[in-house]
Amino acid sequence: MIIGADWAVTAALDEPRRRWAVRVVDGLIDDSGPVTELRARYPDDDFCDGSGCVLLPGFVNAHVHLYGVLAHGVPAPAMPVADFWGFLDDYWWPLVENALDHEMIAAAAAWVTADLAAGGTTSFFDILEAPNALPGALFAQREAVAGSGLRGVLSFEATERMGEANGQAGLDENVSFIEDCRARAASEGAGRDGRVSGAMCIHTTFTCGEPFIRQAFDAAADLDVFCHAHVNEGVHEGRWCTEHHGMRTLEFYDRIGVASPRFQASQCVQLSSREIDIIAESGIRVSHMPLSNCEVGGGIAPVLEMLERGVTVGLGSDGYLNDMFAVMRGAFLLHRAATLDPGAISAATVLHMATEGSARTLGLERVGRLEPGWHADLQLVDLEGPRGLPTPVEAHNLLDQLVLWRSASNVSRVMVGGDWIVDGGEVIGADMDKRRAHTLEQAARLWS
Repeated sequence: MIIGADWAVTAALDEPRRRWAVRVVDGLIDDSGPVTELRARYPDDDFCDGSGCVLLPGFVNAHVHLYGVLAHGVPAPAMPVADFWGFLDDYWWPLVENALDHEMIAAAAAWVTADLAAGGTTSFFDILEAPNALPGALFAQREAVAGSGLRGVLSFEATERMGEANGQAGLDENVSFIEDCRARAASEGAGRDGRVSGAMCIHTTFTCGEPFIRQAFDAAADLDVFCHAHVNEGVHEGRWCTEHHGMRTLEFYDRIGVASPRFQASQCVQLSSREIDIIAESGIRVSHMPLSNCEVGGGIAPVLEMLERGVTVGLGSDGYLNDMFAVMRGAFLLHRAATLDPGAISAATVLHMATEGSARTLGLERVGRLEPGWHADLQLVDLEGPRGLPTPVEAHNLLDQLVLWRSASNVSRVMVGGDWIVDGGEVIGADMDKRRAHTLEQAARLWS
């Protein structure tokens, strides 16, 4: 199949191309070029006409909590949350994570994966913490994710906050899930991992002891996957580490020998200059959540400094607002405001973080570009339609207009690995009314 559009962004940091097309064969980009040339070269191919659209790589959401949708509207605690620790201890842990069960997890996964797909996301990394849903929590989630057609990396956020046995059960959940996904992929001839795979994951230094953290990273090395942890989402963790370990969070991770490219660190909001050095020097990969960091009062991460140091940075929604256009817009505006510099970060940079940058943070190979040999994970975004862009589109302003004035509602078609999963803005084969009703039912159970 040849897919052509008025404009194509084959790689976020490259110049947009006018009247460009890609050819898809066996799930990969086989060729690319001007629409007329590609159609002449392959006259017998099917043709998808994306007139009025821009062709983009699919978004890669580097950090999401699928279950988070159930908490959109959970009644607030009797006492207002005063700080980040209060948010966790008085609200998020007792009212949300501790109350989750398999049916809630599966319902949320079915709804949110369809929502992600409809908004142009083709890959994501999910972090599930549901200590009372062990064992089997990831397996309950997998069927919904597999049915979406998306590339999903799933993990259970293991923590010792409910005791050593529960923490070990979380680590065991990750190991068994990773191994089972690989066995499934091998039996289906889908490569090492297939579209749904696993990773190791822990929570933070203030809920996990040193031996536990070492065990998680050792398991990640044995299985050749990354290990994720939330890092300095607010001021609390850095202060806690200083008080209990005599050093800040990333200094502690460095001292115990786990600071490496295998470390996928999310948030990274409140960092010292030494911690930025450790990230840059050790090759730690970072996922940035600009909107949720604001929502919990965590602050604004020093992303520009990390990018200047060559750190691999991706973008994630944190399960807060899963529209990746909104997430990109948040990064685009917040870092300009924080630096008092309207040129501090470009639309190309935030689009790169939302595509190839996020793919790199997750170790996804050949994902995030539309070039020969890369996976055919792509989206067509409407530039015209009933709510078209109000000014002429040119190469110099296309990305700014996408970031500032498009949203998930403007996504027309989405493909993953050569398979269409969204057509006309609708998720193919998904009964959204049924999924919504089931998710509302499970949210009501959670609230009660």
